[in-house]
Amino acid sequence: MSVNSKPNPAISSMPKAPQLMDILRCALAVLIKDIKCEFRVKSALSAILLFAITSAIAVSFTLQAYGGNSAVSSTLLWLVIYFSAMSGLSRSFVREEETNTAPTLRLAARPASVYLGKLAFNWALVIALQCVTAPLFIMFMGSSVGNWGQFICILLIGGLGLSAGATAAAAMVAKAATKGAVFAVICFPLLIPALVISIHGTNIAMAARGAISAASDIRTLIAFSGVIITASLMLFKFIWED
Repeated sequence: MSVNSKPNPAISSMPKAPQLMDILRCALAVLIKDIKCEFRVKSALSAILLFAITSAIAVSFTLQAYGGNSAVSSTLLWLVIYFSAMSGLSRSFVREEETNTAPTLRLAARPASVYLGKLAFNWALVIALQCVTAPLFIMFMGSSVGNWGQFICILLIGGLGLSAGATAAAAMVAKAATKGAVFAVICFPLLIPALVISIHGTNIAMAARGAISAASDIRTLIAFSGVIITASLMLFKFIWED
């Protein structure tokens, strides 16, 4: 009695699970592409940095008397970072739509790779923004930082949280006629938890009130960023390929 060794067509036609290294390699390629394009035209970087420098100087000259108050200083710092970042991150997917290269990118890379590459690029933009804004703000406001380690950690992880939500929102509004207005409406309720936690943690780090509360804020920001990134990876295929 012979055994039928033919493969089951249903099983053989099932798509293979994407390999993590392939996804990361494609994400790196997307990141490198965006970096090259940005250094060629400098649209997002110029918009973010000019807005940040202008806002930081204007706020510091107007409210310099409150520089010693860590609660006020941390709030103003993150407001400058938030609105400066939103002015540039909204254009994350606009370049592909304007140059009609979005279909090519959809064919060349998986949705997860596109999201991770864009996220890495946006996070790098936010870090560059923070490297310029935070020293200017502290210097002009006359503020002090009690714990630089916690301060830098909160800036970095808070920036990751903002970038994670803004990247998914930018993909949603890339084809909208009024991108800026729609982007702001989508981002604010999504990112308000990260903004509030970042302000609270920065306040503690500037006042040096102890490591326990600041560590709690750092853990919360890590958890928030993880949730946003995971949800975005799950939904981005439907956003990107719609």
